[in-house]
Amino acid sequence: MGGAAQFLIFIMIIIIIKESFAKAANLEVTPKTLHKSGDKIKLSLTGIAQPSEFDWLGWYNPPDSDHNFFLGYKPLLTCERFQETGTCELDIPLVNMRAPYQFRAFRGKAVNVTDDTPVDEDGDPLPIPEELLAVSANVHFQNYNEPTQIHLALTSDSKEMRVMFVTRDFTTSFAKYGRTRYSMQAISETQMETYSQTDMCHAPANSSDGWRNPGVIHDAVMKNLVPGKRYYYQVGSDAEGWSDTYSFRMAKEDADETYALLFGDMGTTAPYKTYKLLQPESETTIRLMESDIRELQHKAVYISHIGDISYARGYAWLWDEFFHRIQPVASQAAYHVCIGNHEYDWPQQPWRPDWATKLYGTDGGGECGVPYSVRFNMPGNSTVPNSSTRISTRNMFYAHAVGVVHFLYICTETNFLPGSEQLAFIESNLKSVDRTKTPFVVVLGHRPMYTTSRDLKMGQLRALMIEHIEPLLVRYNVNLVLWGHVHKYERTCAIQNYTCADPEDSTKLPVHVIIGMGGQDYQVPWEPRPEHPDKLVFPQKEWSLFRSSEFGYVRLHATRSVLTLNYVGNHDGQIHDVLKISLVEEEEDDDGQFQGWFWALLGLAAVVGSVVALGSVVYVQTSGSLQSCGLVKEDELQVQQDSWAEMRR
Repeated sequence: MGGAAQFLIFIMIIIIIKESFAKAANLEVTPKTLHKSGDKIKLSLTGIAQPSEFDWLGWYNPPDSDHNFFLGYKPLLTCERFQETGTCELDIPLVNMRAPYQFRAFRGKAVNVTDDTPVDEDGDPLPIPEELLAVSANVHFQNYNEPTQIHLALTSDSKEMRVMFVTRDFTTSFAKYGRTRYSMQAISETQMETYSQTDMCHAPANSSDGWRNPGVIHDAVMKNLVPGKRYYYQVGSDAEGWSDTYSFRMAKEDADETYALLFGDMGTTAPYKTYKLLQPESETTIRLMESDIRELQHKAVYISHIGDISYARGYAWLWDEFFHRIQPVASQAAYHVCIGNHEYDWPQQPWRPDWATKLYGTDGGGECGVPYSVRFNMPGNSTVPNSSTRISTRNMFYAHAVGVVHFLYICTETNFLPGSEQLAFIESNLKSVDRTKTPFVVVLGHRPMYTTSRDLKMGQLRALMIEHIEPLLVRYNVNLVLWGHVHKYERTCAIQNYTCADPEDSTKLPVHVIIGMGGQDYQVPWEPRPEHPDKLVFPQKEWSLFRSSEFGYVRLHATRSVLTLNYVGNHDGQIHDVLKISLVEEEEDDDGQFQGWFWALLGLAAVVGSVVALGSVVYVQTSGSLQSCGLVKEDELQVQQDSWAEMRR
């Protein structure tokens, strides 16, 4: 037998062996039909011969997706004893994406990373579908028109509540509601809208790997609600089925208090890795807030998410994952948002001045605000024309009252300079606030005016915000300004132009607080010493009273005289910082030393920044002698924790 014939036989043997390995592999999923979004399947992979470090499992939806266009993946070596047994068993929750799922097991290969290699945000190469080992049966949902992604929002009418949800088809749907779960007699038909792949502005949002059909977004308004009462509701239809029953409490018409949960930059997570990094800490943030809402069941609760919402960044299914995960809180409390760079920014955005070419880049992943605009509907619903798509960008800046607090949302991604519609709106709105009805004013936006984090790209933006927006905050006595973007917590003194208010001065200045610690873990370092930028020493500015890199959110409680903001850490659910803003005169001691004592401790706080993280409280008076600030002991933080617990009852 010649050498050529022997070589041919050898190749045939290798092919037969490989085919036998492939035939031996088996990928089973049970059940094959799920009742509702979030239900789990059990996945069992067996018969993988010679397990490799490059073997991986892919999630696909719809099931005819190209091998390279997965939703997500899981390295099979992360399965227990996969390398020894060639098996993997997983319990996987699936979100109803209005099409069947399919799972595929692959053998990949080593990759030499070059500039052209597809990588994830960690710089690791995406898995290669070199050899298909096994394919599962399709996993269906019982109802692809199941109402999913249910979330509430306030309207401009204090006797209304908006509810939005998603189905696969344009099917006539409703919200039915009433005072008890057994008498939901009122009904409101939904408006319907969707968006298409051609509405996206750039890749990956308009490419085959990033685009998935978003379904149909439904929008109904529940009307003639009685302030202060709890309402029960369902969404859907008799023809296609109804959701579970949810409930919410309306705020009292002349409420003497406000409860809110606020954060930024939360994102979402999923049971797989994908093209972009996910935010697993978001699960803890949601879980803690859900507990707060449950224990505050006799109060109306308001939620505010100030930019960088889902971190989908052009990968459409991450919006599905996000809304599925916030539904436990957003179906019970109004969920309000403002736009961030990761919803909006792209090179052709309408306002992109020369100084912002590096600031406003491609952070939106080609979405150019479209999913954000269609999936949310905020009061006032201000719009900015979008030359790149038929859908104008909505929910850009707006304001509304919640109890004793007037909330004003601004947009840091579009024009706020003199002559702009936004700056005119900000001044007009602040000027119109009736402080007898809403004694506190809170302004919210995404990119911060003040931060000690080192972000060289934002310097010009912050300078212009201080030049043009800050004078309005001061002129109209804004009490508190909340920002996201920086994935940390940081609280300033009452401040204007980088200068803390003098305690002898009666001028009212706002306190700024960064609350971008909702879930995203990318961290910009603190600003180093100017004379030693290469040394990892980060002195705290005198105007920065407290800062922490711990994930969490803030609880706001306001009465007609005091607004309290509590920073809750995710790692323990405890309060780690307290801000109090008081509209009444604080009592001095016999020697009139109240303010001086606090300001002495404020000086200490500027020196021992690491100590501040143990717990602090600031008191800011907005009438009479102004702004007393300082450190307190851990037991006083416990008083705040106990106080919040008492409010729940």
